[in-house]
Amino acid sequence: MSYQPSPLRLQREAARRRASRRSSLIAVLSTIVIGTALTIIVTGAPGFKAVRQSFFSWHYAKSAFPHVLSGLLINLRVLVIAGFFVLIFGLLIALARTSRSPVLYPIRLLATVYTDIFRGLPLLLVLLLVGFGLPGLGISWIPGSVVVLGTVSLILTYSAYVGEVIRAGIEAVHPAQRMAARALGLTQTQTQRYVVLPQALRKVIPALLNDLISLQKDSGLISVLGAIDAIRAAQIDTAQSFNFTPYLVAGALFVSLTIPLTRFTDWLTRRQDLARVQQGQW
Repeated sequence: MSYQPSPLRLQREAARRRASRRSSLIAVLSTIVIGTALTIIVTGAPGFKAVRQSFFSWHYAKSAFPHVLSGLLINLRVLVIAGFFVLIFGLLIALARTSRSPVLYPIRLLATVYTDIFRGLPLLLVLLLVGFGLPGLGISWIPGSVVVLGTVSLILTYSAYVGEVIRAGIEAVHPAQRMAARALGLTQTQTQRYVVLPQALRKVIPALLNDLISLQKDSGLISVLGAIDAIRAAQIDTAQSFNFTPYLVAGALFVSLTIPLTRFTDWLTRRQDLARVQQGQW
């Protein structure tokens, strides 16, 4: 005999559907009302026409788009290279800070000092110090490319943040996991590699993706060193045309990269939360 839901369950599901439709209708209506009000306020402002000509010119947007897009490719290259090394250095910093061996105390102390310094320094200041300080040393093997120096600055700063994120994930693994692994005969290194790190990285993936989003946006700061990235290209076009539309073009391109990654991060977070609930962790 096939399963037949009880009348009470059918009533509950019907009430849930009605509540969902009512909530959706209210959300749509409130969005329309607020959007309409904001449109009226903005378009009714005394300087709206001047702002529209200065920031929303289709002509200048079309002319600036190829230059800004070419500069965005530099930002993407910086993002990929910096992201790769940030993950590696961040993992090494986290492992150094979570080590308990007395022999490794100097390394642990060095990692702690490094983290404190580069989390405290503004990224813009690090860019200026690295971009103008390292070439001033006159060492032959130090590259003079502003793109390379900007990438190094991003790596130095974000490695400190990512190291703290991974360290939090490592310390969030229950000590019983380590004791069980050691009881099974695993060494300290094997326990860290096969038991602790896989769990720790799964816990902090959403936080790491958020740092990647911030890194993608902050890659535009390399323009302060003179790199012709998307922001610098927009600045050059603005200086030539006396129109600010290229800045909006650069902003739209950055947002088009950030939004998909942000939505993926939100989806992954919800998926992990649901998995924890199903496993009875909450």
